[in-house]
Amino acid sequence: MLNHPRTGQPFDSPVRPGTGWPGDPATPATPPAADAAHVVQLADQSESIPELDALISVCRACPRLVSWREEVAVAKRKSFADQPYWGRPVPGWGSPTPRIVIVGLAPAANGANRTGRMFTGDRSGDQLYAALHRAGLVNQPTSIDAADGLDTSTIRIIAPVRCAPPGNAPTTAERNTCAPWLDAEWQLLAPHVRVMVALGGFAWQVALRLAAERVPKPKPKFGHRAVAELGPGLRLIGCYHPSQQNMFTGRLTPAMLDDVFADAARHAGLAD
Repeated sequence: MLNHPRTGQPFDSPVRPGTGWPGDPATPATPPAADAAHVVQLADQSESIPELDALISVCRACPRLVSWREEVAVAKRKSFADQPYWGRPVPGWGSPTPRIVIVGLAPAANGANRTGRMFTGDRSGDQLYAALHRAGLVNQPTSIDAADGLDTSTIRIIAPVRCAPPGNAPTTAERNTCAPWLDAEWQLLAPHVRVMVALGGFAWQVALRLAAERVPKPKPKFGHRAVAELGPGLRLIGCYHPSQQNMFTGRLTPAMLDDVFADAARHAGLAD
């Protein structure tokens, strides 16, 4: 066991459900999905975001992803060798009744797979949460770990894959197995959402699939600050992914992120 870097409480890596990890939605009794059919069954039965988060956080439906996320949690990056790793699927983060939904990709092996929170513990998250804070959408500019006090009443971050994949590349079968979790989450969130922000072209396609009944023809194309009107009261905004490469090369800058989230806040009716 190793001690959590903020609370000091000892944990195994991966973290066992219900052992006290900050924000862990599951208990020892939360049933783990064993395969794709079981994911469909459990996702369909979910009636609330907390219930869905708990089920997602213990899923074991994709053997390759389970093996990889747990291998990383045991081996650890050298700079985090003194920390326990979450090593489980990462549920969505944020408000259960958001005005803005941000669509990401998959957890980073030594980021969210370590901390247990979306976009937390890596440089992409550093850029994202700083921009969200500048836009007034979260209460602080940093997201370091699951006990750091980060909070929001206006956004939620979701992803089409919940486990860190080898080489950051889930297979088509793994994406399809995970999809019912996202579909169930969107059904619970959709009545509240006014804006979706897609981080990258793949996330844009995921967002269009979620809102399929409202997508105009021809299908809207992704671009940075591209806007798709998805019927009354719902807009989709494109944003380059805040990856280290995009930020380092200048393809995406902090000012460009600020523009996107200023647009999102305005369209969601949250701007001053």
